[in-house]
Amino acid sequence: MPVDRELLICDLTQSYAPRGGGGVSTYLREKRRHILQRTNHRILQIVPGPEDRVVEDGRLIWVEVGAGQVRGSPNYRFILRTGAVREVLERYRPDVVESLCPWVLPWTAINYRRAHPETALVAGYHTDFPNVHVHRVGSQMFGATLGSALRQISVAYARLTYGAFDRVYALSNTVREQLAGYGIHHVDVLSLGVDTEMFNPARRDPRWRERFGLKGDGPLLVYAGRIDNEKRADRLVEMMRRLPADLGASLLMVGDGKLRESLIAETTSLGMPIALPGFVDDRDALAITYASSDLYVSAMADETFGISVIEAQASGLPVVGVASGAMPARVPQGLGLLGPVDDADAMAANVLTVLRGGREAMGRAARAHVCQQFSWDQTFSRLVSDVYPAALASAAGRVRHVRSGFGAGQLQGAT
Repeated sequence: MPVDRELLICDLTQSYAPRGGGGVSTYLREKRRHILQRTNHRILQIVPGPEDRVVEDGRLIWVEVGAGQVRGSPNYRFILRTGAVREVLERYRPDVVESLCPWVLPWTAINYRRAHPETALVAGYHTDFPNVHVHRVGSQMFGATLGSALRQISVAYARLTYGAFDRVYALSNTVREQLAGYGIHHVDVLSLGVDTEMFNPARRDPRWRERFGLKGDGPLLVYAGRIDNEKRADRLVEMMRRLPADLGASLLMVGDGKLRESLIAETTSLGMPIALPGFVDDRDALAITYASSDLYVSAMADETFGISVIEAQASGLPVVGVASGAMPARVPQGLGLLGPVDDADAMAANVLTVLRGGREAMGRAARAHVCQQFSWDQTFSRLVSDVYPAALASAAGRVRHVRSGFGAGQLQGAT
């Protein structure tokens, strides 16, 4: 049930970029809008930036903590100055701290809570980092055996870290079951949302592709996300190699990342009808891009939710992807086709199947599916009305336990 008092809600993350940001950046923006327009709560958002900066605007407090750039990902920065984050928390004393990334900052929140046990901690599990970041990269660098060992270490880290939070939310039942396998059980499921008025088939512009240097009138495939190994962006180029030339298909890969420059060089030298224009930071332009395309494609195997997928579906696009991660939940039967991971031949065959039969009907069904099930207001209403109260109840129980066990005079510094 809703909290009956004004809260100061804090978002804390490394996964933010003013340009090129993915699902977490969208989540922060939409959450800010909801809290300010639909509730009486205040919101404090702490993100990495080029230098320290604090902007207070009514019920919004926006804080950037100066941080260095992530090598190979120029749009992202990584906060190592946890003392600066702690100072912000001590200054504003939030009632709820929501951590949106797994590295470093969750422990800043945990250590802050040791001094302020009445603070409720919530963690959003937005990335399956033991598999996506640790196991995959470790296996590529050191071999399968060591990669599996590193994954087990990261699972133990996840269990220790998320076990210290009052509530955790996953973005699908599949991820909740996975977390249960890690030994993390105090987990809610929170679906994300989409603005179905902005992302709408009515935004279609048949000449839009010309902005990106793509000629012809064949089917236009689109992908939106980071152009990197985690997203398996290079598999989409392999898929395009396998499509018949007489199909006349083009591919628009919207986003930035480590692989973008190399893929530009590769596709340009081969004369492939593929455009990689970089990150589109204008949401209106992104909506037109989706609506002006014919099919959404993604080779990502470890998606925890897939905001870009439901934005494309809201725009009337069927989806061709892989049967892994959250994709089976995002693309049920009749809304597209899923194939094996890293199988460019199967993906190309699925693209042909969708384009040559039932694309329009699948697109209409995809939009209806999203309109019925996903909205940002529903997402944040559940967060504020269900997840936060459960976390606050846990925090209140912790304070009562500490007081009964140690006395009110020893409350400070207890966990």
